Amino acid sequence: MITIQNLGDLSFDTLFEAFDAAFADYEISVNREEHIRMLQRRGFDASLSFGAFDEGRLVSFTFNGTGTFQGVPTAYDTGTGTLKEYRGRGLASQVFEASLPFLAGAGIRQYLLEVLQHNEPAVKVYRKQGFRVTREFNYFVAPSASVNPRVENPGTEIRCKPIPLPLPEEVMPMWDFHPSWQNSFESIRRQEQDYFIMGAFVGSDYAGYGILEPSTGDLTQLAVHPDFRRSGVGSMLLAELLKKNSLPSFKAVNTDVACTAITEFLIASGLPLKGKQFEMVRMID
Repeated sequence: MITIQNLGDLSFDTLFEAFDAAFADYEISVNREEHIRMLQRRGFDASLSFGAFDEGRLVSFTFNGTGTFQGVPTAYDTGTGTLKEYRGRGLASQVFEASLPFLAGAGIRQYLLEVLQHNEPAVKVYRKQGFRVTREFNYFVAPSASVNPRVENPGTEIRCKPIPLPLPEEVMPMWDFHPSWQNSFESIRRQEQDYFIMGAFVGSDYAGYGILEPSTGDLTQLAVHPDFRRSGVGSMLLAELLKKNSLPSFKAVNTDVACTAITEFLIASGLPLKGKQFEMVRMID
């Protein structure tokens, strides 16, 4: 008999065992340590996460992160999966619907997730559940050795140096789009020690910054002030961040499709477009 239960009392090893089994045939895999960092970064809250159990075995689950997103108390899908032999029964939908009253009771007002656009069955299910697409994201992946920022002959004298959090208010005018959940400052602060932040300066002016998670090769944020664009600032920042990367691959995830400038910049720097995601939101009554 299948039952829906809270995940708050389960060990991390039990959660990872279920996650690993559910995603064994997925295109991207993570190990135990990477999974721990991923959950921490995304605000995982076991007390507000739920799963379907078959005679005590966790066979379907949604790991919910909680926090705020653009000022709204939000739950975020940091991992939904179902063991292969249990798929096709609607268990993930049952787990999600069972969680909604508890999320609402905790003050959560919206549910946020990202889904690969080519995963059409999942997109269809989310639409049926009342989710709407709020943004489209690109993601880029390449071997680190093939990423080649064009830093020749910068138009101005640019200095790059490591900078700490919190970043000053001057960074806000640099944004062309609001960072996704996992790339937000709230997520970064949860695992601040895992990030490297580089600032770029022209004279005394703050010209741009970039944030990298060296252990995953994840370019989390990159922004240049409008007054200093097309002067080599972005390329210089990317080149400096590449030096800190610990992996043979490098990636940029969840850049807004509407921001063509970042798309063109990353492709020109040797990071090819690999795929697209939808950001989707459902309000919680």
